[in-house]
Amino acid sequence: MPAVQIVTYAAVLIGLAAIIVKIFRYATAPEHMRWELYPVPHEKGRADYGGSYLEELDWWNKPRHTDMFREMREMSAEIFLLKGVYHHNRRVWFSSLPFHSGLYLAIGWLVLLLAGALLNAFGIGVGPEAGIIGRIVHYLTIPVGYAAFILSGIGALGLFIWRLTDADQRSFNAPAEYVNLLLFVTLAAVVLVNHLGSDIAFVGLRAYTGSLITFTGATGLSGLMMIEILLVSLMLMYIPLSRMSHFVAKYFLYHSVRWNDQSNERGSKLEKRIIELLNKKMGWSASHIQTGASWAEVVKEPKK
Repeated sequence: MPAVQIVTYAAVLIGLAAIIVKIFRYATAPEHMRWELYPVPHEKGRADYGGSYLEELDWWNKPRHTDMFREMREMSAEIFLLKGVYHHNRRVWFSSLPFHSGLYLAIGWLVLLLAGALLNAFGIGVGPEAGIIGRIVHYLTIPVGYAAFILSGIGALGLFIWRLTDADQRSFNAPAEYVNLLLFVTLAAVVLVNHLGSDIAFVGLRAYTGSLITFTGATGLSGLMMIEILLVSLMLMYIPLSRMSHFVAKYFLYHSVRWNDQSNERGSKLEKRIIELLNKKMGWSASHIQTGASWAEVVKEPKK
């Protein structure tokens, strides 16, 4: 088995493991300090003005009515259109939108490559002369792949220039921010040069993907193709291990922090989690805090 395949297997496994670990850490994190952030999109009939079910008299005795469609619509606008960035930092949005759109398309491109490889493995075939499913996968892979790397490359370059030239932002940049964006620019350039020059329809890359799922040796790889495969593999591993994996936190940010308006009712799981946190011991260097006491004790009996 060529070394490039071993690298791909290792990169995918490490990337998946990192994502799973991050999801577990977010899911098991302590209850956040809630600040009653409004508006909450799932408040049916109240989201437009930032209302809450707490407005109702004796709300605890009344059924709650939520609007999950509106919540999903708000999440989609933020994830796919970067609504918050558009309203708060328009200059960044012009580069951030194509960058993120390119990444989403790159995920779709990888799925299409995998789907094509599976179809080939089962003898269905993929290509201009294949059946309807094979033709759809073949012709979808091409525009999705090129759009993914053109958009992500342009977006990454725009964000790099912004970080480099914006005086206010520059002081907040770590060296890794520049490196991350240059990696995306480099990857996009390598992929586009390679496939526009020799593998326009991604046939060779689909064949390589097929060798991975059938555990057969990959052959006929050019030097530039091997560089592309190594870069894609390393990015699949690197992104979940870096700050760029903030996509993992999106669900928890919205549902566990921004839009979590669950009431703390007696005997509920929420009450149990809060009590557990209040019983934790704390340490503090300031003299006005009782180091070694629990949070509940500090609140009840502050040191005089």
